[in-house]
Amino acid sequence: MSSIHDPNQNHLLAAMLDTEFDRLAPHLELIPMLLGDVLYESGAKLPYVYFPTTAIVSLHYLLENGGSSEIAGVGNEGVLGISLFMGGNTTPSRAVVQTGGHAYRIKAHIIMDEFNLAGTVMRLLLRYTQALITHMSQTAVCNRHHSVEQQLCRWLLLTLDRLPSNELTMTQELIANMLGVRREGVTEAAGKLQSYGYISYRRGHITVINRAGLEAKVCECYGVVKKEFTRLLSDVRQR
Repeated sequence: MSSIHDPNQNHLLAAMLDTEFDRLAPHLELIPMLLGDVLYESGAKLPYVYFPTTAIVSLHYLLENGGSSEIAGVGNEGVLGISLFMGGNTTPSRAVVQTGGHAYRIKAHIIMDEFNLAGTVMRLLLRYTQALITHMSQTAVCNRHHSVEQQLCRWLLLTLDRLPSNELTMTQELIANMLGVRREGVTEAAGKLQSYGYISYRRGHITVINRAGLEAKVCECYGVVKKEFTRLLSDVRQR
């Protein structure tokens, strides 16, 4: 594997015991993920499980009329394919690359063989699944009860937590699709954040200038999700 790319960039892979990681390592395949790539569709079987390292993937729930909104994001803290661990082979959500980068994928049956040994891998994946369920639940509450400005702050902070820099490549239209709101609402919210001096927005590029300002403006949903991930995963061993 390239020295530039390391499976340990993914927190779950880094937390596995050496013996478990050594069994899985030969089967990990580094793949590029481009913005807009669809990793799996709603209702499709999951042949692979993905461990993002530098990419961020958005999970969308789809409606019959074709509408959708983001229910969670997955970056280097997690894994895509939790429905396998929960006893199903399909998922009602669509997985779309939100931020281009890389990930390691592994065939579903290989990771499930390791999961069924009921060792550290099982405990890690179940803890992560609980944290992700909290993320999804809080997103639903946030979208119902909080302003677009607060939702945008939450989304920006959660995205920043998974990136090595304070710059994001994302159009307002894509953000609107993520949040399930009108583009005009995102334009207004982004304009306010820019006027406060918290962000700079230009041609699909967002630079966070004042993270503390976003944290002061965001609703409690960001803190709830961050606290739950920390509670469940902060004590895991890192190789």
